[in-house]
Formats: sequence, structure tokens, C-alpha cells
Amino acid sequence: MEIDSEKCTGCGRCLVYCPVEAISMKNREKPVVIQGKERTKVSVIDLDACAECGVCLRSARCPAGAIFQQELRYPRTIRSLMSDVLTIAEESQISGRGTEEMKTNEVTGRFKRGMVGVAIEVGRPITGTRLFDVEKIAMAVSALDVEFEPCNPVTSMMADAKRGKFKDELLNEKVLSAIVEFGIKTEQLPDLFNILEKSSREIDSVFSLDIACRLDPDGSNPTAPYIEASGLWVAPNGKTNVGLGRPLAE
Repeated sequence: MEIDSEKCTGCGRCLVYCPVEAISMKNREKPVVIQGKERTKVSVIDLDACAECGVCLRSARCPAGAIFQQELRYPRTIRSLMSDVLTIAEESQISGRGTEEMKTNEVTGRFKRGMVGVAIEVGRPITGTRLFDVEKIAMAVSALDVEFEPCNPVTSMMADAKRGKFKDELLNEKVLSAIVEFGIKTEQLPDLFNILEKSSREIDSVFSLDIACRLDPDGSNPTAPYIEASGLWVAPNGKTNVGLGRPLAE
């Protein structure tokens, strides 16, 4: 995103809408007259910090119409893909950074009994992340011999999906969030927790850990003993798939 300094009135309305605090105010070198008034301030966007989410353009509703979407070229287009919910990913045909979600497992059958679907979302809430931090996590969990979800825009950014190694030209791109997604055996959860605990001290961002599984025939959660033993805090707003509708997966 960019701001047309010839239109900007310096009202500052856009500042509060930027989730990564990429917009700031500065003094003009010389006051200018805009809309019949002398203006001494102007809003500017730090393009290095901007995640191209489009929030300022759509939510701030600049009264002067000064905010505009500049032409994006690769690799900067990755910022829009992973940050703007209106951008469609070629891999999944889903808007934004999403995939065919794990909670639809009764339809997709992606994870069988004894398996756990794992999603590590780096950057949320409203912190953002550089892709080099996402790579650190992906390369760390690759030690578990995981297969990264192919229908996921993050996986398509990897030069070596076996190692979780990203394409070099993407590493410094900033996005609102990125989801590293794969499946592991249930008994691998302690190893995963240890890897992520170490990774959390090596990145300059935040991440959430999501795990999904089929319940055992008696209705118990096979991941519960591992989570309890780890001491991890579990958010109370977890999602439960109750299987409404006709299950399509065997």
C-alpha cells in the first residue's frame, strides 16, 4: 500500500488501522494547501514493514482517497497472498493463507486414527512475521520426517519441502501470518512439543499450535494425555467437528 502525499491531509485516521504499525506521521518539508487548508503533516507507509493486508485501504476509508494499492511484483505479491483475505491462492483456490481446513476431516479423510493433523500459525495475533522465522519452524519440525501439506501456499514457497527450506528470495517478506501444516503420528507429539518450545526462543514473532484428530471409539481424545503431560495451555475456544451432514471419507 502507498499514500499519495499530494492528497493526504495528515488527519492520521489511517494509523490505528494498520495491524503491523507500518503507518506513521511526519512533518512535511513545506506546508501545502489541500482542500483549502494548510497542511503541515502527512501519513507515510514504511513499505518494508507493510504486509500488504489492505486493511488501511478498506477499513480506514481515507476521507481524501489518498491510500492506494500500488502494483505488486513477485516476491512482494507473497505479502498480499498471506495477508489479504481477498487474495486467492493458486494452490488451494482459497482466499488468503488458508487451506482445506483440518476440521473438515470427516469429508477429506486426511488424518486416520493414530494420526494428528498439525497446523502452526506464525504471526497472529496482529504481530506479523518475516518468512525467515516461518522457515526456522518448518526446518525444525522437518526432523520428524513430516510431509508438509501440498495444498497450502506455505508449502509452495519451499525450495526443499523435505527440509522445510524456503526459497531465498522470499525469506525477508513480511506477512500477517503463515500456516505450516502437516500430519504426524500421535506418539510423536512429545517430540513436536519439544521442538516448538525451542523454536519459540529463536524467532521474533508468535505462533499458535493447532492439532486435530479423530476421537477414539469410546469418545476419548487420544492427544489429551500428551497435552496434559506437556503442561501446555489449551485455549478454551477449540473447534469440535460434530460430523453434521453426510461424511464422505471412509
